[in-house]
Amino acid sequence: MKFDTPATTNPIDQLRFIGKATDRIDGPMKTSGTAPYAYERHDAVARPAYGVVVGAAIAKGRIESMDLRAAQGSPGVITIVTAKTAGTLGQGKFNTAKLLAGPEVQHYHQAIALVVAHTFEQARAAAQLVKVQYTRMPGQFDLAAARPSAHQPPEQDGSPADTRKGGFEKAFDAAPVQHDATYTTPDQSHAMMEPHATTAAWTGDKLTVWSSNQMVDWSVGDLAKTLGIPKDNVRLVSPFVGGGFGGKLFIRADVLLAALGAKAARQPVKVALQRPLIANNTTHRPATIQRIRIGAAKNGKISAIAHESWSGDLPEGKPETAVNQTRLLYAGAHRLTATRLAVLDLPEGNAMRAPGEAPGLMALEIAMDEMAYKLGIDPVELRVINDTQVDPEKPERPFSQRQLIECLRTGAARFGWGQRRTEPAQVRDGRWLVGMGVAAAFRNNLVMKSGARVRLSPRGGVTVETDMTDIGTGSYTIIAQTAAEMLGVPISKVMVRLGDSAFPVSAGSGGQWGGNSSTAGVYAACVKLREAVAQKLGMPPEAAQFADGMVRTGERSVPLADAAA
Repeated sequence: MKFDTPATTNPIDQLRFIGKATDRIDGPMKTSGTAPYAYERHDAVARPAYGVVVGAAIAKGRIESMDLRAAQGSPGVITIVTAKTAGTLGQGKFNTAKLLAGPEVQHYHQAIALVVAHTFEQARAAAQLVKVQYTRMPGQFDLAAARPSAHQPPEQDGSPADTRKGGFEKAFDAAPVQHDATYTTPDQSHAMMEPHATTAAWTGDKLTVWSSNQMVDWSVGDLAKTLGIPKDNVRLVSPFVGGGFGGKLFIRADVLLAALGAKAARQPVKVALQRPLIANNTTHRPATIQRIRIGAAKNGKISAIAHESWSGDLPEGKPETAVNQTRLLYAGAHRLTATRLAVLDLPEGNAMRAPGEAPGLMALEIAMDEMAYKLGIDPVELRVINDTQVDPEKPERPFSQRQLIECLRTGAARFGWGQRRTEPAQVRDGRWLVGMGVAAAFRNNLVMKSGARVRLSPRGGVTVETDMTDIGTGSYTIIAQTAAEMLGVPISKVMVRLGDSAFPVSAGSGGQWGGNSSTAGVYAACVKLREAVAQKLGMPPEAAQFADGMVRTGERSVPLADAAA
């Protein structure tokens, strides 16, 4: 189903369940400790073995030898997996670094071995007995030092590395008021409550992994590719995720090593990354260096704006797209953005909580505040003056809706902005200086294709199945609300099953597209089910009304459950 025609009368607009305060339907399971998370799948796997990951102790180089004898002789040890014993491994589409290193080491704490034992304590103790001899190699680890060698990366997701409109340099030089500053942000690590964790089990040549993962279909494909097995032979189950924030969009070392460990041990194995490895073995937000230049008239009207950003990643990696929002947020006839990428031998840089926007908007909004100070203009008013109702790079493309000025005015009124002291460092609370600031932020609306399956039971219950994940954001509840609204049943009669690659492929959880895309898929499936129900009951689909567990047209009313008989 494509949403490409004007909306008319729509059952979703009845708002019996949509838009109403609703208790989270997954809440009781989470608060009672019965929600099944990846490392605790006692319901699915009996008596699993435990794997502990050994991370590389150097930042770049080569493994010359690995002495496993003491670890293999340690009590309870079943097997030890290394790149040498694992055989030929591929590399997933979404992975920049190898998930199992050897003999080359690309970054610190890259996984080099998995020790599998009967208990976690035995595996942990034996992992400390693995002796590795390395040859260290020089590398690049500091963005500022690598900045001169940074290159222009290729276009990413339809966005070019560099953009230009008008003549920025001349307009900036001619501007009565100028601001030229450089801002830096550090590398930042994920720290979600649930660590990256996986339980893996083989049945013949079929692999099942219960993993903490945001994007089920992506990860099934990458795991199959890495192992060199058909995608149909891999099943990934992830009904509950204890936080992801982009760090679980792709498979990490825990998934691959649990699968390899289970194969080598000939029994189920579970692996949870140690907290230090979450910082260094998984993805992180790369550091940035950002230069922002703004030229304006004395009345605050921006005539020239430029945003340049440098970040680093491993070879074949991608940049932190910090400049993209500057292309759209404020007006200015003469514009320039540029993105540069340096090669750094650090753990893989990738998505983390609004990648690009978080560091980029921070720098842009600080620059706007500093420009407001130079101009002697209220920071709210400076943003109002430079609002735009069209794409600044393509003025022929208007925003469908943009209410930034209303947001700023409302916020200023509610926070008492009028009583703000305009000079910095004027208000104290004991030893603390207290300030009041303003910042604008936005993220483009992203939409992804999303599938779902909806079934009707003979008792009038509705089951929704989709591989969509719930990373703590409420997917279970909003999907149930959608199905209840469309089929006219109470939420208590809707069962939602998520996070299983055996279900239809969804948008997954990421990029802020999860809620709108996954519920659109459920909506489309409910439309088809409504049509099938109406036809079975001998009613015209376009006239059938679904409410209170009944299907009605005119004077005729039939229980919804009758359609499942």
